[in-house]
This record gives sequence, structure tokens and C-alpha cells, in this order.
Amino acid sequence: MQDTALQSYLLRLFERHDVELEPDEEWLMTDGDFPAVRASWYDGADGQPGRLDVDIVLSEERHIEESFAGAGGGDSGCRQALEAFERSVFHVLLAACWYVTDDRRMHLESWDLGVRTWDVFVGPVQSSHESVEAPAGLLASLRDALQSEALSAELHWVRLFYRRDEDGQVSAEALLDNAPWPAGDRLLAALEWPSAVKGYNVRGFVALDIRDY
Repeated sequence: MQDTALQSYLLRLFERHDVELEPDEEWLMTDGDFPAVRASWYDGADGQPGRLDVDIVLSEERHIEESFAGAGGGDSGCRQALEAFERSVFHVLLAACWYVTDDRRMHLESWDLGVRTWDVFVGPVQSSHESVEAPAGLLASLRDALQSEALSAELHWVRLFYRRDEDGQVSAEALLDNAPWPAGDRLLAALEWPSAVKGYNVRGFVALDIRDY
């Protein structure tokens, strides 16, 4: 899918949720300012999945980067990746960055971290195997791990990824504000994940913002 078609797709997607964005070259701007969003699609080589990159710029210094795979090439792979973006991350971003909240599409919590109260926007966990769900203690463990972080009074986001290969090998990765987060890696590894099912991966996305009283 060409970038111009992707831009039109995003424009319509945001419009359906009452957010009007303005094209500015490859970016879609909010009233001529941030947050701004763009998406780019890269076909996979030699039958490999393609990749959709979605960037949301919050300020001159901060931006959110998310990527989604799409099987096959061309429009079909891109649309598959766009559907994954909409299911897992879009509504969290819509709430955290554009203040349009649909609690039917995500889970909302309120956490006291340090001396501040945070609104927490939890996207639906995405699993590659229909019988595998995230452990029940995931959110509580995430909250406990964030207690030890010196979070500045601004938007933060966490990406979680857990994979168990068919041979039983496990990898876990957590990013906090796009950066590697060792404490998040440890919390993922410490949870009780299904071991009977081989060959699956699970990903989640959470955003936190200061409670506006």
C-alpha cells in the first residue's frame, strides 16, 4: 500500500472517532501541531511478512514507535497489519494522545505511583494462539515494577512482548518509552505463562498519563 493510501486510511480512521487531522507532507497533524501521526508499509522479502511502522510524535523530543507484521505483500499484508494496529494499540493512543476514550475497546485503571495518580490505558492483549492468554498477575506486576521508576509528569508508554518457541525457548522484552526496560523483562519472565502450548507469542501495550483532576 502506498504512503498516500495509508495516509487516507488513517484520516478516515481518526474521523470515525471524531478526531480531525490535517495532512502536512507525510504527517497528519492535530490543528497544525502535535500530536502528529504517520504510517509506512514495507513489503517483506522472499515471502517474509511485511512491516507496518506507525509513528506518533508527541513533542520535538518524544515520539511513540510501534510496528506490526502483515503476512504476504501488497495491500493484503498491509491491511492485516493495520487491523492488528487497530485492535491492539489504536484506542490506547486515541485516549492517551487525543483524549477520546472508548472503554469498550480497552481497559481503564487508576494507579498511585509515587506521589501522583495516573490514568492507565490498557490495550487488549494480542496472542498468536487462541488458547493462550496473558497471566492474571500481569497488570499487578507491571504496576509494582513501575513503582520503582522515577516517572516524569508526562505521558509514558510500555510495550510488552513474550514469545515461547516450539522448542520451548523463551524470550521476553519490555520497552518503556521506546527504551529497553530490564525490570519489565524480569517481570515478564517471572510470570506463570502457559507451558503446554508451544510456539506462541503475546504482546501488550499500556499508556499512563497524569490524572487531570
